[in-house]
Parts: sequence; structure tokens; C-alpha cells
Amino acid sequence: MARTNFDQLLKAGCHFGHLRRKWNPAMAPYIFMERNGIHIIDLHKTVAKIDEAADALKQIAKSGKKILFVSTKKQAKEIIAEKATSVGMPYVTERWPGGMLTNFPTIRKAVKKMNNIDKMMNDGTFANLSKRELLQITRQRAKLEKNLGSIADLNRLPSALFVVDVMKENIAVREANRLGIPVFGMVDTNSSPEGIDFIIPANDDAKDSVEVVLTACCSAIAEGIEERKVEKADEKAAAEQQEEAAEARPRRTRRARKDEAEADETPATQEASAAEETPATEE
Repeated sequence: MARTNFDQLLKAGCHFGHLRRKWNPAMAPYIFMERNGIHIIDLHKTVAKIDEAADALKQIAKSGKKILFVSTKKQAKEIIAEKATSVGMPYVTERWPGGMLTNFPTIRKAVKKMNNIDKMMNDGTFANLSKRELLQITRQRAKLEKNLGSIADLNRLPSALFVVDVMKENIAVREANRLGIPVFGMVDTNSSPEGIDFIIPANDDAKDSVEVVLTACCSAIAEGIEERKVEKADEKAAAEQQEEAAEARPRRTRRARKDEAEADETPATQEASAAEETPATEE
């Protein structure tokens, strides 16, 4: 079953590309026609590409791995934050910090610094600081929260990158390509699909267009997470059954040995009884 359909994408305006003079020839396979100087995206191909990307995202989520959502453009910030949060995935909606993937340990140090400031707030250390020091640390904490707060739980490199507007987020795409991290991207007619592993040809400027694509992809991620939970519950139940069977096996073994011992003793007992009952022969 398709995760979205032609009518939904058409209503959301996913088919509107850019002006012909701004197009990227590499996107020609995904362009249906030109109207009034504007390229129209082939939504049939968009539906197929969304399904392909959603299935891949589902498998990644099912394996328990993280997908990093990236978009710093104004139209998509709120949608990215909302959809990524709903499925428990990290996201970047402010300035992309250069080297976030290729220099990940440094980013983790900045996140730890933010956590240390939080500990200082909770353990009463702030009470011993002057107003000036307190103001400086508070501003530093706010800046870190703005840029890195959404990836505070990202303890290792993400297993995939989902990008809205691959041309604007080209640094993130290049870093992911360098590290071999698969990239899922909404690609408009003015962008290059080079370096994008899962291309979703769609209008990346309209809020409704971004929302309908992200809704389909995030619902697939949610399905993968739920299936993982079910599999874990089944594995736990199977492990408990095996433990119970292992505990019951020694009891059955001891009972079988006792029965065998009783069976071995019975003939000897019968022979002894018969010998006692037989009268002695007179000479």
C-alpha cells in the first residue's frame, strides 16, 4: 500500500518546481513538463520515491538506529522539529555546525559542556558565582541549547541523514557522503541529486509540500520503532520460556533417574523374596 498518493501531493503543491532558467539538468528525469516558464515535477515518480525512501527509513528505525533530520530554512524548521520529535529522532534546524559529522567528538564535547552547566544549576554551584559569571554562563548555555540542544541524545554518528533542500544543506550532505552515511533528500528542480542516495523529487519551498512528505516518512519510522518493540517483547517472552524449560529439565531428569533405579531394584527384590519362600530340600 502506498504511503501517499498523487492527489495528496498535488493538493500540497509538491509538483511545483523552479523557473526553467534556474533548473538543474540532472533533474530532467523527474520533470513532467513546463508550464508558464515553471517546471512541473512528475508526481507519479514522487510517490514511488517516497515509498522507496519510507521503506528504507523503516528498516533503519527497526534496527534501533538514529536518523538525523536537517533543514535550516524558515519554511521547514517547525515541521522538522515537530515530526522528528514525534518519532524520537535528533534534528538540526539552526545553523549547521561545520564538522558536526566529520568532527563528531568535538561536538560531543560541546554537548557535555552544556550538560555540565545543567549540573551546576542543580547542585547549587551557581549560588557561589558572581552576577557577571552567572550571566556569561547562562548566555553560553542558551547558545549551546539553540545550536545543539536537539542533538543532546545523539551519542554516536547517525545511521542516515534526511535533508530538506539539499542545495542549502550541501555541507551536511558532503560530510555524510564522506563518512558513507546514506542521505535521504527532498530535491527540487534547481538542485543536484548527486550524492543523494534516496531522492524524493518534490517542492522543498512550500510548507505543505514538506509536511506531506515528512508525514509519510515519519509514519514509516514510527512503524519500524513499534515493530522493534514487538520483536523485543517476543524475544523476552521466548527467553523466559527457555529459562523455565531449563529449570524444569533437571527436575524431570532426577525423576527419570529415580524411576530407572526403582525399575532396576524390582527384579532383584522379587528373586530374593522367591528364594526365601522356597522350602529347603531334605537330603
